[in-house]
Amino acid sequence: MAESSSTSQKTRETRRGSIDDPPWMSSSSGPLTKELQCSICLDMFTDPVSTPCGHSFCKTCLNKSWDNSRTCNCPYCKETFKHRPDLKINTTLREVVDHYKKKSPEKKAEVLKKAEVLCDFCVERKLKALMSCLVCQSSYCETHLEPHLIVAGLKKHKLINPVSNLEDYICQKHERPLELFCRDDQTIVCLSCTDHKNHNTVSLEETQLMIQDTQQMIQDRIKKIQDLKHSAEFRKINTEKGKAARVELFTDLIRSIERCQTELLEMMEEQQKAAEKQEEEVIEELEQEITELKMINTELEQLSHTEDHLHLLQIYSSRGSSRKTRNWSEISVKTDESQETLRRALIQLQDTLQEKLTHTVSTELKRIQQYAVDVTLDPDTAHPNLILSKDGKQVRHGDIRQKLPDKPERFDPCVNVLGKEGFSSGRFYFEVQVKVKGKTGWDLGVARESIDRKGEFTPSPSNGWWTVALRNENEYWAFADPSDVSLCVRVKPQRVGVFVDYEEGLVSFYDTESSSHLYSYTDQSFTGKLYPYFSPYLNYKGKNSNPLIITPVDSKK
Repeated sequence: MAESSSTSQKTRETRRGSIDDPPWMSSSSGPLTKELQCSICLDMFTDPVSTPCGHSFCKTCLNKSWDNSRTCNCPYCKETFKHRPDLKINTTLREVVDHYKKKSPEKKAEVLKKAEVLCDFCVERKLKALMSCLVCQSSYCETHLEPHLIVAGLKKHKLINPVSNLEDYICQKHERPLELFCRDDQTIVCLSCTDHKNHNTVSLEETQLMIQDTQQMIQDRIKKIQDLKHSAEFRKINTEKGKAARVELFTDLIRSIERCQTELLEMMEEQQKAAEKQEEEVIEELEQEITELKMINTELEQLSHTEDHLHLLQIYSSRGSSRKTRNWSEISVKTDESQETLRRALIQLQDTLQEKLTHTVSTELKRIQQYAVDVTLDPDTAHPNLILSKDGKQVRHGDIRQKLPDKPERFDPCVNVLGKEGFSSGRFYFEVQVKVKGKTGWDLGVARESIDRKGEFTPSPSNGWWTVALRNENEYWAFADPSDVSLCVRVKPQRVGVFVDYEEGLVSFYDTESSSHLYSYTDQSFTGKLYPYFSPYLNYKGKNSNPLIITPVDSKK
């Protein structure tokens, strides 16, 4: 055993100029060259930075590489990045590199010369070492390592990946394994270094895990940034495509309208010409018959002065029988038929346009319903006369004022309530059943968090409200700026869908049952959170006492 120890000592001495894994690398880590080497300059890291794919390089090396290339890709794995990443220095990795440089500056040039570690106990043909023991300060092949795996005392020894510079892993003062990293002094110590007892220390395994966790956190955040950028680009593309599709669709509708208008005008002109021609023919025939009748009348007047009445009757009979007269009471220019044709054409055009618009809105609804959110009413904002259901999905106006705390967020005197959750970005959509038996009035939409809740107000965008409303059972309004807009609806909405695109500045309202568009606030500028807003309006002694009901969104309809 003494001879083996001597052999081991000689082996260590011959390899003293080679540096392998530093003590802070755990047994699961790779060689130093893999952890601390820049693959571009082949030297130890200077201001190390990490790419989105997780590989690290010197900041200057990577910037030079990208400056000389048209594309930004990882020099190691060649992954290409659409946008040039914003490089941040990996401070933890830099501290490790700086500490290692301070500890062994003279060996910096040799750090990359990784020598194969051989077993210290193989006599004839030395095999490659599988592990190194910090306690024994020896390296072992698979066969000679076996006692460390089965003998109770040896199992407690500290094993690491095979290294040739084991003395760098041992405290020179206490001859114990260097197992702690002192954050205060930025150095590695053993458990017996009492001058570091009250310092902030962590185990080398923890340090390695911290390095790995930090690198992983960097990669995760870089990936998150990339995902957000891709999402924004995808949304922009989809928005542009959606806008293009809608423009194309409405352009087709406009063309259809123009084509139908042209056809109707041509038809009306043809019918007008035909009517005018018929009128001219009838007038001509009437004038001719009037002329003939005047001639007969003249002759008859002349003969009437004679007493030869028999001759007068004979002339009148012969004149009357020789001409054929028409029953003019049955003759008319058929303008009514033209008007009916025109009316039928107009109805057909309206039906065609309505069918196309319904299809368009139905397609749009299916697209925006994917942004459906679960809206629940916030009782802390509800006016004391409002009665909310236990599940927070219904609200109605009651006659009795409830005794509730007068919180700043509670509406009073206006009978309003907001949803619990607010939104300060992205898109969201919800639906409300508004056509309940006897319902004569309601308000619905979204409101800014900062709205005035304790006084009378004008619900307009300039005051932080984007709403539509029912009044007097049949009047539908959008309270827009600078004046209210009366909404023309084909049928009374039963269920209203509310869609908000925060970044686009858009609030749209839809009748989901008839797939029709009610109104849109466009090009708005939102600040702060937007909350779903509801008002069942005053109950008018029970006439309008039924609730507004938040309903689940059925995108399969």
